[in-house]
Amino acid sequence: MATALAANAIRNYYDVLYRAWGAQHWWPAETPFEVIVGAYLTQNTAWTNVERALENLRGAGVLSVGGIRKIRLARLERLIRPSGYFRQKAKRLKTFVAFVDKEYQGSLGRMFSEPTDKLRTQLLSLNGVGPETADSILLYAGNHPVFVVDAYTRRVLNRHGSLPSTADYEEIRQLFQRALTPLAEIKTTEVRESPPQLDSRRRGAAHLPSAMSTAERTKLVQIYNEMHGLIVGVGKEFCRKSKAACEGCPLEPLLPKRHAS
Repeated sequence: MATALAANAIRNYYDVLYRAWGAQHWWPAETPFEVIVGAYLTQNTAWTNVERALENLRGAGVLSVGGIRKIRLARLERLIRPSGYFRQKAKRLKTFVAFVDKEYQGSLGRMFSEPTDKLRTQLLSLNGVGPETADSILLYAGNHPVFVVDAYTRRVLNRHGSLPSTADYEEIRQLFQRALTPLAEIKTTEVRESPPQLDSRRRGAAHLPSAMSTAERTKLVQIYNEMHGLIVGVGKEFCRKSKAACEGCPLEPLLPKRHAS
């Protein structure tokens, strides 16, 4: 599909999904640092496991830059064990805090005040931070205008014939950003409003409102935020890895006549 057609399709996906499901309240967290820790812990595991690990950290009083800085590595490993790969992830969290301490005197505010491209390059240089993790941190913790691409995004695009599964991360990210930017210029309604009387399945991947999901942000950042959450909802509920369950999906009318299941 030509780039212009793919961009138009993405805008249609946003409009259809948002009308159906409303605000997804991503990322569910109380502080920017909780978002960052969640972005690390969610690698190669289910979110339910991440929630258990976060609760352990919260209960121990170490869900902060200072808390991770001071806690012994062995204890940190025990606390985040539910998230899997806990030894690896504990070291990576320590590395991140050491980076913030060295470059930004321990201040996330200073870190997030950096230009997006510069900070993205810095994050990608850290051990264990790939594009999806870096962009999750930038978008959800720092309110930087970057779109997060994940496996659900690739799957939906491929099955709808918008982009092949071989498209690389940057190609997809740039396409979404070009496609969604005009929506920030023309939409006048408040994007955080949710349709009433929706059950959990018909809310996609929605979470309860949290301090971070309801924080002030630019309209463009909010649209990127919502679109990622909406795509996750499609992937979890309908566009599953083994076989698509298209019936009832809000995007079903937008499928090409022939599509892979």
